[in-house]
Amino acid sequence: MSSVLAGVLQLLALVVALGLAYRPLGDYMARVYSSPRHLRAEKWIYRAIGANPATEMRWPAYLRGVLAFSAVSVLFLYLLQRVQGVLPGSLGFSSIDPDQAFNTAASFVSNTNWQSYYGEQAMGHVVQTGGLAVQNFVSAAVGMAVAVALVRGFARSRTGELGNFWADLVRGTVRILLPVSVIAAIVLVACGAIQNFAGIHEVGQFMGGSQQWNGGAVASQEAIKELGTNGGGYFNANSAHPFENPTPLSNLFEIFLILVIPFALTRTFGTMVGSVKQGYAILATMATIWLGFTALMMWTEFAHHGPAFDIAGGATEGKETRFGVGVSSIFAVATTLTSTGAVNSFHSSFTGFGGGITMLGMQLGEIAPGGVGSGLYGMLIMAIIAVFIAGLMVGRTPEYLGKKIGSREIKLAASYILVTPALVLCFTAAAMALPTPGNSMTNSGPHGFSEILYAYTSGGNNNGSAFAGLNADTQWFNTTIGLAMLLGRFVPMVFVLALAGALAAQRPVPETAGTLRTHKPLFTGLLVGTIMIVTGLTYFPALALGPLAEGLAS
Repeated sequence: MSSVLAGVLQLLALVVALGLAYRPLGDYMARVYSSPRHLRAEKWIYRAIGANPATEMRWPAYLRGVLAFSAVSVLFLYLLQRVQGVLPGSLGFSSIDPDQAFNTAASFVSNTNWQSYYGEQAMGHVVQTGGLAVQNFVSAAVGMAVAVALVRGFARSRTGELGNFWADLVRGTVRILLPVSVIAAIVLVACGAIQNFAGIHEVGQFMGGSQQWNGGAVASQEAIKELGTNGGGYFNANSAHPFENPTPLSNLFEIFLILVIPFALTRTFGTMVGSVKQGYAILATMATIWLGFTALMMWTEFAHHGPAFDIAGGATEGKETRFGVGVSSIFAVATTLTSTGAVNSFHSSFTGFGGGITMLGMQLGEIAPGGVGSGLYGMLIMAIIAVFIAGLMVGRTPEYLGKKIGSREIKLAASYILVTPALVLCFTAAAMALPTPGNSMTNSGPHGFSEILYAYTSGGNNNGSAFAGLNADTQWFNTTIGLAMLLGRFVPMVFVLALAGALAAQRPVPETAGTLRTHKPLFTGLLVGTIMIVTGLTYFPALALGPLAEGLAS
């Protein structure tokens, strides 16, 4: 079987699996966030944190909950790393330096999971399981809660109430992420992923010396790493490591975990707003971009340039031979079009155009299908922009789901889409202008510029993958990427929740003959075009200096 055919067949299997999970999971999540009942375990949690889940919150109170919880999480994770050297189960590792501890705390709380350290050489069992794995759950639940708050803004009218943040946080964790992760971890263990608390031990001879590996609760962390679109690996090789991703079956299953909740949330959205057709329109937009990027990536990586490529069957440098070029391409697109950032190959080793595709996927805002929660609310923001453009074309006041898109709404939406480009481009410009950051680049020319651009694109968009070659464990990169991750995560949430409050306070607008049908294929095409044009106008000059220049020169 050829590598191309193997990749296409696995892509088809993935699409079928996602299709089978779409409706039951989407409907289940809608029931979770709409149910008036609370589980006994949830009541214990509410009592412990002093929250009243029945209290409805307006958007400022909801935002305060998000920011307060996240700030405490950053502080806790930072302190846990700083005292690692005196904790039991530290495997002899010392405490983490202040700048790296800040970077890691910001990374995992912001659902980015950027790692400027070697996991198996820096973090002990307590930090891995009690700190990083916990944040994998709750940071994902925060994103889902904000998305649900925006959906309620569309679904409700003449009220400013968006639900209760603490109830949404707890339900997302207890009823969705935990049970699915348990099942996923069992599957990964069955595939060969390790799950233990073993210490450091020698595993044989390598290049004249012995290799040392430590064990860990890898399967359980791997499950929520992918399901919660987190991406931080237990080992530096991430999902290319056989302890994390042992077989082609586990590899395909991990891609499924990355995509299943973001895609299914479109069904949740349609159910909660009372029109599943609206959810299908958002799903169609996401699927169109995802499939298009996957096909383009596979084409660029299988395009042969000379005898070496012909013999190898594609661009095999940096690819894990267990998976091949095709599935590595599928994984790369899935992880960069979501906010996952897990990798089973080195994105730096992709062709020039292939590396550009991974960057462009993040620069879209990671909305196809995006991170858990963040992908849905990012796509809904773009839908508002598309509706506004359509309204300008026909001279009508734009409407979306029965809500008018006035000056306040469009200002909030526009502010949302400007935050991350400003962070990415300004930090990249500063790093290229100053002498010290450039010393961290392994390569020069367009590829070296791509290393810097990729790093801030990954941090600002809360992805977490790296282009390799860049030494990011410096005070400059630990600090600036940490700031990019925090600002890129929480500043957009301010605009999302403010927009949700504005929409919830409106009276519903009756549908007329002139109302744009936002569940039709025409709107899907308009939305895809809006996303590509907005991103292209924003990032094209930077992409032209990096991956495009490299691709055209090869």
